[in-house]
Amino acid sequence: MKILAVDVGTGTQDILLFDSDKAVENCYKLVLPSPTVRLAQQIRAATGRGEGIVLTGVLMGGGPCAWAAREHAQAGNSLWVTPDAARTFDDDPRRVEAIGAIIVSEDEAATLKERATHLSLGDFDYPAIARVFAGFGVDLDHQLDAIAIAVFDHGNAPPGISDRLFRFETIERCLKVRNSLTSFAFLAQDVPPLMTRMEATARMAQSARPDLPLVLMDTAPAAVLGALEDAQVKRTRPAIVANIGNFHCLAFRLGETNGDPRGGIEGVFEHHTGEITPFQLEEYLLHLAQGDLTHDQIFNSNGHGAVMFESYPVPLDFLSITGPRRNFLRNSKLEPYLAAPFGDMMLAGSYGLIRASAALLADWTGVIEAALDGCGDKSLW
Repeated sequence: MKILAVDVGTGTQDILLFDSDKAVENCYKLVLPSPTVRLAQQIRAATGRGEGIVLTGVLMGGGPCAWAAREHAQAGNSLWVTPDAARTFDDDPRRVEAIGAIIVSEDEAATLKERATHLSLGDFDYPAIARVFAGFGVDLDHQLDAIAIAVFDHGNAPPGISDRLFRFETIERCLKVRNSLTSFAFLAQDVPPLMTRMEATARMAQSARPDLPLVLMDTAPAAVLGALEDAQVKRTRPAIVANIGNFHCLAFRLGETNGDPRGGIEGVFEHHTGEITPFQLEEYLLHLAQGDLTHDQIFNSNGHGAVMFESYPVPLDFLSITGPRRNFLRNSKLEPYLAAPFGDMMLAGSYGLIRASAALLADWTGVIEAALDGCGDKSLW
């Protein structure tokens, strides 16, 4: 069983070619610039040349590319964008136009070929990834059984509803349906309609490889799920496990698993990493352990929200963190354990995608779980 797992972050995209016939540590992996970073580089290059740009493609992650597009327009350069690509910057077309963009149809964009640099948006570039592997003798086109991709999705909040609140209500709803980290993963055909970034990514992946099953998952829960592949994290309960990302921090309180080692979620909160100090994060984690963390504490400080499913206190004896900004708590009095599943923190989200694939791809569940649990290595047989 071979799965291409791609965890798309703000700074990097972390890629794992999982092979159930190998020890997980021997599977091929790449850490590359994220799609939004790469697009930002291309936009800034056009800005430097004084060229207009036309942005086509689909909704993708913003951040760096959005900042570069705004700077491009502010410098007096033309910026055309098609409706689907425009959602990368905002779901409201008026706000996209407010940064200096001109929204045009796909047909109009095609007529601008001679007047501007054309750039295509999207979070998953299968041909580019396949070319990298092919350069080292690995043929993805004929040696792949499934694809799994993680993206961070705020969702398309209805008019008048806070993006932050909508995002957290989605998190809470998933956990109420099924109390497990794998509840944040979906087969492509089951992605909720309002999860527009996941849906756009699914379209890209299925356009490239319509022959393969496709799993989509939110990045932050994928990283926490992957952290549970670290032996110390896996065997310790109660525990708080947090992913400290470049933009967002998501923390889960884990208790008794009731048979599902990815379950037992007793509370969760999500905040913006850039909006809090290490001291504030410590306080939120302590309240999460005490069972008295409130939604208002998080939301009113510009976070997404919090929910407690259990209110009894537990000792904060074990805090595990992962994510690109895990050094945020490097001097913490909480003495966090740095999770390194299969020896590699950067691939935590990709390992989470593989574990989620085991839950969703029923025909392959046993094969995937055996490999993850160390029972499937045939590489030395």
